[in-house]
Amino acid sequence: MPVLSYAYDKSPQVPPLSLIRIRPAAGNSRRGWLTGGGQTIPVALGRGGIRANKREGDGGTPRGTYHPRRLWWRADRHVRPRTFLPVRAIGPDDAWCEDPSDRHYNQPIRLRLGRDGDRLQRADQLYDFIIEIDHNAAPRVAGRGSAVFLHLARDNFGPTAGCVSMTKSAMLHLLQRLGPRTRIVIG
Repeated sequence: MPVLSYAYDKSPQVPPLSLIRIRPAAGNSRRGWLTGGGQTIPVALGRGGIRANKREGDGGTPRGTYHPRRLWWRADRHVRPRTFLPVRAIGPDDAWCEDPSDRHYNQPIRLRLGRDGDRLQRADQLYDFIIEIDHNAAPRVAGRGSAVFLHLARDNFGPTAGCVSMTKSAMLHLLQRLGPRTRIVIG
């Protein structure tokens, strides 16, 4: 009688992290450190550093405690990563509304003729993985900042427009440990 074998993942199920912290680096407000699950990784911050009173266009990364809402990813470039977060593939018309006078401010939108927005499907790799957080989400306040994400960093870890960015390997590792209840403390 043949012996049946089953393929299974022998690694233990690791629960989502309850907390990650993002702090500025000493001497450089545009760089920082993300710590969680016993690991610390370098990150780039907004060109305005971490700000308690975030405003649209100030280049600041908002100080506060947030939660990840979902992962947006480029399915045309990468396999779906492992994560506890809800996942959505980025399409060619996906964008983020950054206009404080628009009723869809700080929300995902579909680009149509005559509509502006931060296009999520970019030519570079920066938005290949986007962790949407709940900054300025409930309630949304016009002018308090939009499109604050965790995403991929430039090669030189150049500053962002207010987001937190990291290497692809760090992102993929972090995604495996993020869930909707993970607290993201910035500052």
